[in-house]
Amino acid sequence: MEAQKPEIYGMLAEFTTPTEIVAAANKAREAGFSKMEAYSPFPVEDLYEAVGFKRTKLPILVFFGGLAGFFTAFSLQTFTMGGAPSFLNPFLPDWFYYPLNIGGRPLNSWPAFVPPEFELAVLFSAFTAVFGMLLLNGYPRLYHPLFNVPRFSGVTTDRFFLCIEARDPLFDIQGTRHFLEGLKPFEVSEVPQ
Repeated sequence: MEAQKPEIYGMLAEFTTPTEIVAAANKAREAGFSKMEAYSPFPVEDLYEAVGFKRTKLPILVFFGGLAGFFTAFSLQTFTMGGAPSFLNPFLPDWFYYPLNIGGRPLNSWPAFVPPEFELAVLFSAFTAVFGMLLLNGYPRLYHPLFNVPRFSGVTTDRFFLCIEARDPLFDIQGTRHFLEGLKPFEVSEVPQ
């Protein structure tokens, strides 16, 4: 029986200079490829735009994380200073409230609540930024198909790679290989799944 060939993740082209990878990414984007990724050992100027990345949703998530922190602090302070809804009073013990009458001010004096609200807004924003970034980047990822290509280990030292993924609408094994070979890479490899 013939062994079944595994599905492929994409086609990987290897380049030796940053200029080549930027030019190749620009040509691939102009040709209509949209599901591609570039890998380099250090940040390359213009590569971000050449690959055609879209804006991230992380700032919106961080904003709502900060808003959640703000309202959490406000609710906690209002609730503990005796501002709980009256229908909850029969269910809450006497020691639950800890109202502090400072200088004859009202118990729900919002200017006194501002520092903890700010602190919790910053804390929630920071946690949202960290965990949101990890999740939006697809982490934790314990395995990636590119590690099946032996030459990909050069990405940590001196090689640059452009991978056109098989999920791209224009992807065709022979056509994509021919296109990548036309970009004059050092080598073109098929990436098994």
